[in-house]
Amino acid sequence: MKLHELQPAEGSRKERNRVGRGTGSGNGKTAGKGHKGQKARSGGGVRLGFEGGQTPLFRRLPKRGFTNINRKDYAVVNLDALNRFDEGTEVTPALLLETGVVSKEKSGIKVLANGKLEKKLTVKAHKFSSAAKEAIEAAGGSIEVI
Repeated sequence: MKLHELQPAEGSRKERNRVGRGTGSGNGKTAGKGHKGQKARSGGGVRLGFEGGQTPLFRRLPKRGFTNINRKDYAVVNLDALNRFDEGTEVTPALLLETGVVSKEKSGIKVLANGKLEKKLTVKAHKFSSAAKEAIEAAGGSIEVI
């Protein structure tokens, strides 16, 4: 194959529809907008969610719940992710960030008991699930709540 023989795949390229360019184009005169009315005007059309004066759906439905502005969002670390560290390592939030186990510390680090821990580690974090606490201590390690 040579450079001058290159062609786009069949059906991958489409000609742009140029409206209002004469009757022969098929979209001349009213440019595909029909005759008069709100949608035919420049800048015309209704706003998002408008239902012709009927109470819109988002106002008919009941509102429930709220967003707590004081919510704490923890970066989650599972036990199986801690197996990458050497025996006897002190695992801190800074170390977890550095090694890429977590991408952001958020409101703190929480250790969960997903997976199995095979090494003796000292883990420092902001929160631990009770199962994770037991698993770390059962592996011979220790925990420290920051």
